[in-house]
Amino acid sequence: MRFQHTVIESLATALPQEILSSADIELRLAPLYERLRLPEGRLELMTGIRERRIWPAGTRPSDASAAAGRAALAKSSIRADQVELFIHAAVCRDMLEPATASFAHRKIGLPATAQIFDLSNACLGWLNALTVAAGLIESGQIKCALVCSGENGGPLVEQTLRTLLGTPLDRNGIKPYFANLTIGSGAVAAVVCHESLLPAGARAHRLLGGTARAATAHSELCQGDTHGADALAMQTDSEALLVAGIQLARETWAAFTAEFGECFDRTICHQVGSTHRRKLYELLGLDLAKDFSTFETLGNTGSVALPATLCAAVESGAVREGDRIALLGIGSGLNSLMLSVDW
Repeated sequence: MRFQHTVIESLATALPQEILSSADIELRLAPLYERLRLPEGRLELMTGIRERRIWPAGTRPSDASAAAGRAALAKSSIRADQVELFIHAAVCRDMLEPATASFAHRKIGLPATAQIFDLSNACLGWLNALTVAAGLIESGQIKCALVCSGENGGPLVEQTLRTLLGTPLDRNGIKPYFANLTIGSGAVAAVVCHESLLPAGARAHRLLGGTARAATAHSELCQGDTHGADALAMQTDSEALLVAGIQLARETWAAFTAEFGECFDRTICHQVGSTHRRKLYELLGLDLAKDFSTFETLGNTGSVALPATLCAAVESGAVREGDRIALLGIGSGLNSLMLSVDW
């Protein structure tokens, strides 16, 4: 897929204030660690994740999505009443029906003329939504969209702690739950528009296009669902998922670079942890010095992870005007979507 006129006009995050460290999690799991004789510090050692953020109790995904949406509009030259499409693209939703976009749309204050819907595809949802918005912009159907994701990983972490402490699991039995402890919370949003809406002299952060691949034979390696009224549950074969995921990434990267070349100033991948990043970059032959990561302090925030990391890279000066960026998305399913952006 290629785009000629689509730009990311503004990009913003909304992050919880409460921090949950890996040491805090292990302290709560002390009875399990003692029973199984697990070494203290293994969670951070194995993942590189020191901490993650948690929303206050009662926060809905629409609250998080709306907070990021308002932040993106506050940074934008586009008015809320110009938004013609609104997508909530997170894994987390307020409920099955209506669409979480309905609640977030109202909380942001978007116009009744905006088309709204949810788009969910594990950790790729926000990137997928970006391409959907771009397709509508390129075809002339709309000129402006707001793409938001709000992830609330707290209920998953809490349910996982209850399961690990309340079930007589052995070392092998705890493995499917380990990935849950890396999950964090956060929100991200972007105003995406036709280049003609940019103010005179404004820098155009161009979305050039991308490549997608699917390997659905591996769809059972990571599965999550609701667990009661206010909890989430997920089980992951982390080792098999890593192997299959980076193999799919290699196939996607080959097709992506054949279309867009291999010369990038900065590469940003989905934020899983240190092992995933190292093995992915080794397999693709990429320079780790060009990577920018946030998993150390945010954990894996699902669909928010990659775009929030892009936002952090821009705000820190790691991404500068004129840089060419490769966004390397991988999500359970398995799916991969890689996008090229001229910042």
